[in-house]
Amino acid sequence: MKNPILFLLAMGVFLSCNQKNETSFIYPVSQKVDTVDTYFGVKVSDPYRWLENDNSEETKAWVKAQNQLTFDYLSKIPFRDKIKERLTKLWDFPKMSAPFFEGGKYFYYKNNGLQNQSVLYMLDNLDSEATVILDPNKLSEDGTVALSDLAISDDGKYLAYGIARGGSDWNEIFVKEIATGNDIKDHINWVKFSSIAWYKDGFFYSRYDKPEEGKALSDKNKFHKVYYHKIGEAQDNDKLIYQNEKEPLRTYNVQINDNSDIAFLYESGSTHGNALYHKNLTDEKSKFIPIVDNYENEFNVVEVDGNSVFVKTNYKAPKYRLIKIDLLNPQEEKWIDIIPEKENVLESCVYIADKIVAQYMKDAHAKLELYSTDGNYIKDIELASLCSVNGFYGKKGNSLAFYSTTSFTSPGTIYTYNFENDKSSVYYKPEIDFDENDYIVKQEFFQSKDGTKVPLFIVHHKNVQLNGDNPTMLYAYGGFNISLTPSFKSSRTVWLENGGVYVVANLRGGGEYGENWHQSGTKLNKQNVFNDFICAAQYLIDKKYTNPEKLAIMGGSNGGLLVGAVTNQRPDLFKVALPAVGVMDMLRFHKFTIGWSWVGDYGSSDDSDQFKYIYKYSPLHNIKENVEYPAVLVTTADHDDRVVPAHSFKYIATLQEKYKGSNPVMIRVDVMAGHGAGKPTSKEIESSADVWAFTFYNMGIEPKFDGKN
Repeated sequence: MKNPILFLLAMGVFLSCNQKNETSFIYPVSQKVDTVDTYFGVKVSDPYRWLENDNSEETKAWVKAQNQLTFDYLSKIPFRDKIKERLTKLWDFPKMSAPFFEGGKYFYYKNNGLQNQSVLYMLDNLDSEATVILDPNKLSEDGTVALSDLAISDDGKYLAYGIARGGSDWNEIFVKEIATGNDIKDHINWVKFSSIAWYKDGFFYSRYDKPEEGKALSDKNKFHKVYYHKIGEAQDNDKLIYQNEKEPLRTYNVQINDNSDIAFLYESGSTHGNALYHKNLTDEKSKFIPIVDNYENEFNVVEVDGNSVFVKTNYKAPKYRLIKIDLLNPQEEKWIDIIPEKENVLESCVYIADKIVAQYMKDAHAKLELYSTDGNYIKDIELASLCSVNGFYGKKGNSLAFYSTTSFTSPGTIYTYNFENDKSSVYYKPEIDFDENDYIVKQEFFQSKDGTKVPLFIVHHKNVQLNGDNPTMLYAYGGFNISLTPSFKSSRTVWLENGGVYVVANLRGGGEYGENWHQSGTKLNKQNVFNDFICAAQYLIDKKYTNPEKLAIMGGSNGGLLVGAVTNQRPDLFKVALPAVGVMDMLRFHKFTIGWSWVGDYGSSDDSDQFKYIYKYSPLHNIKENVEYPAVLVTTADHDDRVVPAHSFKYIATLQEKYKGSNPVMIRVDVMAGHGAGKPTSKEIESSADVWAFTFYNMGIEPKFDGKN
C-alpha cells in the first residue's frame, strides 16, 4: 500500500466493547498536513484540510474506516435491534397532508406508514375517489430520490415537479401531463433554491450553470439566474429572464399569484431579508421595477388585487405586519397598514373567501385570527393548546379551507374550515400506537445568563417523578430566524415510553419573538445562544428533571454548531452530545456551496472583529486536551451539499486526536443522504435507532418494551 494515509486508515480498528466504561478504541488515524492560514496576524493550523476533498480516495477510505468503527460499536449494543423494531412499529401509521386546491382539482400527500416517500394524490372533488398522480417511491429502488417541489399549471393540465437525488440540494425538474399521468420530454438540470412559477404555457425557475466535474457537492454556488421554460422545448432553448453579473452571491426567485400578470422577483443576499421587484408580463419590453431594493428586511407577497399588492414585512415592525402597496405609487409614505404589528409574531396571512386568516405565534405556539380584507379583527379560530398549525389552504373564491395541527404527542390532525358558518371540523385524524393521554406537555420559562426570559417545552410520561434522575434530551436550534414550535416525531416516542424527558428550548437567534429576538443571537451576539442553552440545561438540573449523568443534547445544522460549541464550553454538563450535520468550522463555512449566505447570521472570518469573535467559539477550533468530554456521536451524510460533511469530518478527527478519555467519540456517515430533506423512511428509522441506542447505552440505561414506564 503506497499511500501512507490509506495505510494508516486501514490500521484503525475497534478493539473491544465489553461493558460500559470498559470500552477501548483505536480510532482511525487521521493523517495531519501542514496547512496554516493567517487571519489578521493570527496563525490558525488546519491539519485536516485534506478531508474537504469529498472525492479523494483518502477521504473515502477515512469515511469507510470511521463508519466501520461506529457500526461495530453500535452493533454490540444489545438493545439496538429492539429499538429499531419498536420504532418501525411506531412509524407504521398512515400520514396525510391537508388537501390543497390547484388547477380545479384537490391534491394531497399520503404515506401508508412505512413508504420511503409520500405519494401525491388527486381528487376531482371531495367526494370522488383519489388517484395517484406521482409516486416518488418508483423513482428509485432504495427511496433516495425525493419529490422536492411541485406546481400545477393554471389550467390544471400539467404538473411540474422537482426531484432531489440522495438528499442533495441540486434538483431536476420534470413535467407530467395530468390527464394521462405520463411525463412529457421536458427535463431541466442544475436547479437549486428555486421556485416553479407557472405562466401561460411554461414556467419560471432558477438555476446555476453546470458545475465543474466532481465539485457539484462542494463548490461555492455563484451567479444564480432566472429562466423561463416553455412546455415542449429543450432546456437549451429556455429564455434567460434575469441575471446579475455584478453580484455573484445572490439568489433569485419568481412568484406569480393566481390570475395575475405580475411577476415578483425576490433577490436575497443571505438567509434573511430580500429585495422585491415586479414586472408586467403582458408587456414583453417591461423590466423588473424595484419595490424595495435593499436586503435589510423581509417582504413577502401575500395577495394581488389589480395594481395593489399585499405584503407581509418586518420593516419597521420586528414582529411583522401586513401592508398594502400601490404598484403605480409604491413610495413608502403611501404604504397602508392592513394588519399592524401586534404583540405576537405574525407568521403568515392568506386570503380565503372574503377573509384574511392570520397565523400568529404566541410564546412559540400557534394562534389563528380572522380578519376582514380591510384589516378589521373578526374573531379567533379556536385551537388546542400548545400546538402548531401547518398551513391554511384555500382560495379567494372558495368558502372551504383545510388546515392541520400537530403537537408534541399527537401527529397532524387535518381540519376543514367553513367560512359560511365559521366552523372547523375534523377531516382526518390518524390512529397510532401511542396514547397521548399518558403524557404531559407543558411550557416553562427560565432566565438566561443576562436575565433574558427564555421559554422551553417539556414533554414526559405522567408517571415521571422530579427526582433529578430522569434521562433527558435537550434539543434546540437558535438561529436564522427559525422558530421551534410543537411537532410530533415518531422517533421520539421510544425515548418518552422509557421515562425519558424531551425538552425543546426556544433560544435567541430564532424567530419565536420576532426580528429583535433573532438579531440578539447573531454575529457578535452569538454567545447569547450558547448561554441560553447552557442555562436551559442548568434549569433542568436545578428543577430536578435530570442530572449531568442523564442529560443528552441534540441539534442539527446550526443546531449542530450549537451542540459543538456548548460541548466545548461546558463538557461537564452533559453525558451525551449529538451534533448532526453541523457547521463546525466557523472560519471556512462561507467557502462552500451556499455557505456564503450565512454570513448575515454568523459574520465572517474575512472581517477582523468578526474573526476574533467566532474564532473563540468555533467548535472545530476550541476542542481542548485534558478535558473529559461526553460521549459524542456526530451524524452527517455524503450528499449533504448544504453543510458539507467536511465540517463534521474535521471536527471528529480533531476530537479523536485530542480526547484521551473512555467515552466514545464517533461519527456516523449516511450514504446517499443529504442535509435531511427527502430522507427515506428506512434511513430515518435506522439513524434514529442508532442515535437512541447510543444515548441509552452511554447513560447506562436499558430501554424496556413492555409498555411500562
